[in-house]
Amino acid sequence: MAADYPVSLKVDYPDRKLNRLTTFFRIFTVIPILIILGLLMDNAMQLSGKEGGTMAAGIGLVFLPLILMLLFRRKYPKWWYDWNLNLSMFAYRVAAYLYLMTDVYPSTDEEQNVHLEMPYPDATGLNRWLPLVKWFLAIPHIIVLCFLGIAAMVVIMIAWFAILFTGKYPKSMFDFVLSVMRWGFRVMCYAMIMITDKYPPFSLDT
Repeated sequence: MAADYPVSLKVDYPDRKLNRLTTFFRIFTVIPILIILGLLMDNAMQLSGKEGGTMAAGIGLVFLPLILMLLFRRKYPKWWYDWNLNLSMFAYRVAAYLYLMTDVYPSTDEEQNVHLEMPYPDATGLNRWLPLVKWFLAIPHIIVLCFLGIAAMVVIMIAWFAILFTGKYPKSMFDFVLSVMRWGFRVMCYAMIMITDKYPPFSLDT
């Protein structure tokens, strides 16, 4: 069940009037923090190597070295976990702002309204060979997420108009966008961050 999955993503619903001005210009106001996030991702992909960078493109996670470490040493270095966790938290704060789920500008270090649950794994309890094929096993999820992502973009565009006219993000739309983000986060934790061998559920549930 989705509720039993070891990782989770939550975004606090803004039960108040959102800033219409920053919402209208969101595509521009988000640019500075997107540049910072992009630079972090680019540096991380260089550290991971070109092969790892290709797989983790647009994510910037420690990927290829982690596969090798799990395969040959059965270790998950804590600082690699901390990097992946903090980069993911930052990326989802930026995403929540870009998707109009908050009008508070993303912080580089404060939790704000985005909450991730991603426990540090016991590497000895992970299958040492599974990281070699997790990317392949995740393909069905990726296909589904492509369609869900398109639907989420349409919902966000409708929510943009709703906020401009009412100041509120419709709760049902907010929940749908969050569910798609959460699904993607679970797949990322399984196939790229590799903190669990439990296959992600095909579910929009929490």
